[in-house]
Amino acid sequence: MNNQEFIKSIQISDFSSTPKYLQLADAVIDGVKNSHLRQGDILPSINELSVHLDISRDTVEKGYKHLKSLDIISSTPGKGYFVEKSDVVNKQKIALFLNKLSAHKKIVYDAFANELGDEASLDLFVYNSDISHLRTLLLNLTKQYDRYVIFPHFKEGRDQAPEVLSLIPVEKLLLLGKMVDGMDGEFDAVYENYEKDIYEALEKTLEPLSKYRTLKLVFPDNSDYPKAIIKGFYKFCQQYAFDHMLVGNLNKEPLKKGECYINIAEDDLVLILEKCIAKNYKIGKDVGIISYNETPLKKFILNGITTISTDFELMGKYAAQIVKLKETTQLEVPFYVNIRPSI
Repeated sequence: MNNQEFIKSIQISDFSSTPKYLQLADAVIDGVKNSHLRQGDILPSINELSVHLDISRDTVEKGYKHLKSLDIISSTPGKGYFVEKSDVVNKQKIALFLNKLSAHKKIVYDAFANELGDEASLDLFVYNSDISHLRTLLLNLTKQYDRYVIFPHFKEGRDQAPEVLSLIPVEKLLLLGKMVDGMDGEFDAVYENYEKDIYEALEKTLEPLSKYRTLKLVFPDNSDYPKAIIKGFYKFCQQYAFDHMLVGNLNKEPLKKGECYINIAEDDLVLILEKCIAKNYKIGKDVGIISYNETPLKKFILNGITTISTDFELMGKYAAQIVKLKETTQLEVPFYVNIRPSI
């Protein structure tokens, strides 16, 4: 394959969150693996790639430096870059679709990537909980992947999820975080059981919760959080005779003594704390707080915030192990309670 043919074979996607220099490096690696590029072949110059791919010279240079660090290519002053070796390990190509960027998604991503190590190349896409955007991303992928790993959380159009996900061969699909109703076939999944998790978590906090008159679940309007959380919350409150309420907009909600707030979104936790401080309420006595998703800071905020949380690191590790084993598996992730002075 000559340089012009090789350049035409390179696909750089503007939709991908994977840096363009890594997309370029992956294209060279694929060329070597497929024997389109052989040991000793001269590679296109930085200027050629920059012009033909419409990317900056710095991006091309960074991609070549990355390939040199892997000993896949070398360079000779005055002659340019050439393929150093042809025995490149055949890595799995994985596309990971996040519904949004957050601290907890980063934990999953890092654990997933670290567990896979050098066994896979990973491209990252973010679709902002918009099912139409996910559809567009899937239809505009510039290459085929061995596995498609997706967090299927949508603000609207959840009923369209099975149809959109059917764009992926079922044997290559791995769902993270939640299951999708209406999905056919055998597919991999590492999921949370939202209804059961919140019910059992609140049962473990029953004794400290008993001093509160009302439990309020702060579930933001028009969010992508699973509605099964609400179902589990109602089930617990009805079982143990708690007055209860769903709060869609915390800004409009007056805090009162004798209430315990269960928040999902991090911004709402900040707002609850601000309201408590403004009213001089003692957290853990006048007002209770339970926060979704453990973070290091919650151990220390106001002597400790009680959390109920999925093990996000384990979710990432489970997903990587499924990818490596290449066996159809569906695993439920453990859910933990950390009782602290906020209730």
